[in-house]
Parts: sequence; C-alpha cells; structure tokens
Amino acid sequence: QVQLVESGGGLVQPGGSLRLSCAASGSAMRMYAMGWHRQAPGKEREQVALIGTFGTTNYHDSVKGRFTISRDNAKNTVYLQMNSLKPEDTAVYYCNAVGTAAWGQGTPVTVSS
Repeated sequence: QVQLVESGGGLVQPGGSLRLSCAASGSAMRMYAMGWHRQAPGKEREQVALIGTFGTTNYHDSVKGRFTISRDNAKNTVYLQMNSLKPEDTAVYYCNAVGTAAWGQGTPVTVSS
C-alpha cells in the first residue's frame, strides 16, 4: 500500500512560481500513474495533471502551458512545477496514485498580492 506526502505549498504573488513535491513510500511509485489534484474553497476537487507510468502527461485546460508534472521513480517522488500562477490557482493541492485509495494530506497554495 502506498503512502503519499505532499510538500512545497505556500503564499506566492501572481505571476510567481512554486514547485510541489509528492513523496511516496510503502510501495514502488513506478507501478502507478500519478495525479495532482486541487480543491479550492467551496469547489469540487479537480484533477490538474496526470503522468503515466511511462511519462505520458495530461493537463487540465486551465493549467496547460503553465504547469509541468514530472516524476523521479528513483526518488519515489512526483513533482508539479507551477509557473505564471494566478489567484484562481489558490487551492489545496493533493497527489494521488491512480487506481488506489492513496491520497496525501494536501499542501495549500495561495496566490495573492
């Protein structure tokens, strides 16, 4: 069973950047497609980026060209590089091992001047 821990969130000004990390333990992350999701106050959780076991990526339209998902299987870690951040990116960000019930505790991102 895989356990996930996110980190890297914080307060950033509009136009700024953050890199989120999701460290996996308990099971080899390379066996899973991995996703980043977010939930803003009062809104449903939505998937923002997905990376397959062979590195294929997929993005929500709202983050295409600004966010990049990547994985380092040797470090059992998946990343989300977020550039050109907007206030509407404010949310708690979670990672997930696709097809499992494994979710991290979330890391909050606030984009505000």
